[in-house]
Amino acid sequence: MDLTEIPRVSTLTKEAFLENYFKPQLPVVVENAVNHWPAISKWSLDYMAKVAGEKKVPLYDDRPVRHEDGFNEPHAQMKLAEYIALLKKAPTKYRIFLWNIFKEVPPLQNDFDYPDFGLKIKKKLPMLFFGGTDSYTFMHYDIDMSNIFHFHFEGKKECLLFPQSQTKYLYKVPHAIITHEGIDFSKPDLQKWPALKRVNGYRTALKHGEMLYMPEGYWHYMKYHTPGFSMSLRSWPKNPLNFAKGLYNIFIMRHYDILMRKLRKQAWIDYKNKRAIRQTHKAI
Repeated sequence: MDLTEIPRVSTLTKEAFLENYFKPQLPVVVENAVNHWPAISKWSLDYMAKVAGEKKVPLYDDRPVRHEDGFNEPHAQMKLAEYIALLKKAPTKYRIFLWNIFKEVPPLQNDFDYPDFGLKIKKKLPMLFFGGTDSYTFMHYDIDMSNIFHFHFEGKKECLLFPQSQTKYLYKVPHAIITHEGIDFSKPDLQKWPALKRVNGYRTALKHGEMLYMPEGYWHYMKYHTPGFSMSLRSWPKNPLNFAKGLYNIFIMRHYDILMRKLRKQAWIDYKNKRAIRQTHKAI
């Protein structure tokens, strides 16, 4: 895969962000975007265990999708303190995905504000993501096609990004927002997945306090090199086509896929995976 390092800047004004990154829809890492946040000095795995340790959290691993799985249905649950102890003890595949901790622990909202980059941020949807050493997310894009401001805390994680223009090379699964789950994007087998030789994308590694801007609908794959967690803030897509695609994904595509899982069961999942390969190889 042809991967370019995502540009890095120390700080970024609203005007520079809009002109250099938002308008051309290019990613950027801002190393000191929110140094004024109390979260920068306070938030750690130990701190989260202290203030929210008794809260039960949804956990996900890297098992392939099965027909009986609900949309974004967790694979397990445990108390946050127990989960963080697990993260610190040994590598685990379990991740926390799309957890709105701020509804359950409102005082945490005092530890950050909403940065002004010229885009209106959805203040009801800050989400946290946790992962242990070597855990990862499947390559996917967000269902609503939002612009994403992704802030990382503690440890280090690798991020791979691809714009929607590269979808034809990524083995996208039909009626879904993921690529074929057989691909290991950290070290892909290019003999088995030859279309990936043609894909052009971006990579970076995030450290504590850094922010990654992911433009509308960008594919992303995240792998934790060490235990850590991140928070995403979101802004609705501004491109009318992306906004329409987000609505289609939420109100039509998702429900159609759920229905077909009920009707055709695992045969539907298997069909989609095979079609992802056929369509991609046909395109090249």
